[in-house]
Amino acid sequence: RSGGNYSTQTESHAISSPGVKSDVSGSVRSLLLATKRLQELLKQWSTGQATETQISDAYVKIGEDFNTTIKAFAYYQIDLSDIYSVPEELRVPLEQCLVNEPSPGALDMYMPEVRRALYKLYK
Repeated sequence: RSGGNYSTQTESHAISSPGVKSDVSGSVRSLLLATKRLQELLKQWSTGQATETQISDAYVKIGEDFNTTIKAFAYYQIDLSDIYSVPEELRVPLEQCLVNEPSPGALDMYMPEVRRALYKLYK
């Protein structure tokens, strides 16, 4: 089996709409909920209760929320360039994990790298 395409578009991460007040707390909350959802889905996947498509959709949601969060902070001239790599850092272990048959062992092998990427967001 092959992993899905988990690319996101972070090239436009620093662009914000002039004159539009950004909702930093709302975008951060949405991003945190999306990361929590991904972790829940990965646990479910490991026991056959979630599909690769659901995980892919959750990853795409993280990418969208990530971009929204970056733009919200950019509105206030807060540079988050140190976390621009997080979507890619998350994509790699997800793809590596999902080429395996679902099992707790497969998840255990890749979850530390997933957590490292997510932790970088939380700092």
